Amino acid sequence: MKHVLVIGCGLSGLCCAVTLAQMGHSVTLAAPYAPERSQSVLAAGGINAVDPSSAEGDTVACHVDDTLRGGGYLASRAAVERMCADAPEVLSWLEGLGVCFTRREDGGIDRRAFGGHSHRRTAFAGTATGKQIMFSLIRYARRLIGEGRITYRLGMRFHSALIAQGRCYGALMLQDATGTLVPIYADATVMAVGGPNTLFGKTTGSTLCDGYAAGRLLMQGVVLKDLEFIQYHPTAAETADKHLLISEAVRGEGGRLYYLDGDRRVYFMEELYGPEGNRMPRDVVTRHIAQAGRTVYLDVSFLGAARIRERLHETWELCRAYLGIDITQQSLPVAPAVHFFMGGIAVDASHRTSVDGLFAVGECASMYHGANRLGANSLLSAIHGARVASQAMDQDPRSFVPPDLTEAIRHARAAIETPTANGCSAQAIDRALAACLRTSLGIVRDERTLAEGVSQVDALLAQVRASGVRGTTVYESYRTQARLVLARAMLTCAQARRETRGAHVRADHPAAHEDAVSSLLTYDAGAYTVWYRKEDAICW
Repeated sequence: MKHVLVIGCGLSGLCCAVTLAQMGHSVTLAAPYAPERSQSVLAAGGINAVDPSSAEGDTVACHVDDTLRGGGYLASRAAVERMCADAPEVLSWLEGLGVCFTRREDGGIDRRAFGGHSHRRTAFAGTATGKQIMFSLIRYARRLIGEGRITYRLGMRFHSALIAQGRCYGALMLQDATGTLVPIYADATVMAVGGPNTLFGKTTGSTLCDGYAAGRLLMQGVVLKDLEFIQYHPTAAETADKHLLISEAVRGEGGRLYYLDGDRRVYFMEELYGPEGNRMPRDVVTRHIAQAGRTVYLDVSFLGAARIRERLHETWELCRAYLGIDITQQSLPVAPAVHFFMGGIAVDASHRTSVDGLFAVGECASMYHGANRLGANSLLSAIHGARVASQAMDQDPRSFVPPDLTEAIRHARAAIETPTANGCSAQAIDRALAACLRTSLGIVRDERTLAEGVSQVDALLAQVRASGVRGTTVYESYRTQARLVLARAMLTCAQARRETRGAHVRADHPAAHEDAVSSLLTYDAGAYTVWYRKEDAICW
């Protein structure tokens, strides 16, 4: 039996903890907030799987081909094949947990169309699929917590991995209530901390996902991958606090995009790509909305109020509550917004990172999506990746005697910056960084904007190193530098990739290279090194 530390309680973290507990391992699940607040709850559209209730003619091979093509053929074919083949079992497992998928009249699981798919294969629970899955999984996890098979440590934030002699032996965690650092030792450690949403300010994702963990691990020698690939969801609406995601389910149900030329509606995606134009892959739709140069609208009112309230109920409610728009009667103004990060911590086929004993799953791990995630593959990849990582940990026959970690803990504790009265404002740094990245890592990039972004982030880093940070909490004080380092790494990868592929669009390099290779990046004392490798060849 192993003791495994899982950091993060979204879908991938919860799934990993539950799977390991079922295998008989001792699991500590650590997170700053309850799983009901995780980003996974926000997932609206559905989950992809090909099973007997799928559309006629759909196959696992079609799912694989759509995923690879949508991702610019960057992802590992073997890994994608394994994920797509596992999808029917994932769907069955979710039903066993009590997830209530929307059904057809014949009793089979209903499917909706999603962008970039050759068939209608997305299973869904209205437009609240993530919420349905998470709440069912939370109920089951609480049972295992009650039985003592999972130890739940709430109010704990990741500070740094405990790495000694090239291996990870757990993590140093910040206890929110006391502001003190607490070591949690483990035979294996799993990062399930989501993507770096707040680097960009307002996104469609959770404000709890801030990128600190990936930045800190990079500074500790962990390899990151494909950081230049950032998905802008084509349809979002701005609110005071964030960008409200308008689910791809809206276009999957028949929603049409248009802009106004005088009084005439121009259905530009249909004019460019025919009847299925509104369901092109996200990167394609996003680019065309940006190129329109005017307000773009999404219309579903023609579907009728009854169908909208039945099939898109949560979207209808959200638009009424937060935007004051009734989509049964009005078109909705939409614009692209940062939505998903295909890049992150580099992992091999078993979700091992470059540091032995350290794993990564979910959005923080770069694995299945290549250069652009196919819609409705996120929930599937989170669950499947957690299962793969759990199997790898379970099957590892090695046992370890931890070395003396006193020096590793001392070094990690020393990395906490003490708030200084004259230090840089953490909030001001955050605002400046978000403004910089929205410009330099926007939908379309070029050498000039990327170089300006590098210069601006380097200047922010110099300020922080010279003056320290003035934050309102201990966590704010020490997270700033690692987030800046991660942002600089993202810009470095984007500068180095001189081609257009998937979500990475270079106006000055519009063609794609013949060979699709992933970017790998390391950091050492201020030096960022990028090299390239085929995804199928990544191993440690």
